[in-house]
Amino acid sequence: MKERAEIVDTGLPLFYKAQLVINAPAKKIFDFISMPKNHSLMDGSGMVKSNLSGPDRLYLGAKFGMRMKLGVPYVIKNQVVEFSDNKSIAWQHLLHNVWRYELQEIDANTTLVIESWDGRNARSKWWVSDSGKWVPVAMAKSLVKLKELMQHNLRLRLQSS
Repeated sequence: MKERAEIVDTGLPLFYKAQLVINAPAKKIFDFISMPKNHSLMDGSGMVKSNLSGPDRLYLGAKFGMRMKLGVPYVIKNQVVEFSDNKSIAWQHLLHNVWRYELQEIDANTTLVIESWDGRNARSKWWVSDSGKWVPVAMAKSLVKLKELMQHNLRLRLQSS
């Protein structure tokens, strides 16, 4: 059976969540997410193409640019607005949509990863009005990709040792 992330009903308009248990340490997952060059690898929307600018590892206040494509290619600049090492990271772009990853350690090698997208403070409600049709599914796909990357990498390291 194909792995699926759970889409969580928040009951709030323009606020979506998905979650998935990943068999990897929170630190490993956080380190991966905090590197913008990895975002295109785990993106479930198909929109994130590559990292354009910014630090190798994100931190509170860090700015980073991404190459995107939604019909036509474009560039978006983001800023980290929340950062708690191995626990949570969030960023937003000029429209103030917030992408957040929260990591809850279940045990040393198991982590619940919750991805959320918050458009409640978006500068353009029109721009985010159709987000409920695609954002939760894209987040769920992102979490499945993240799990595959984390667990496959872990298996490869265990096999080579």
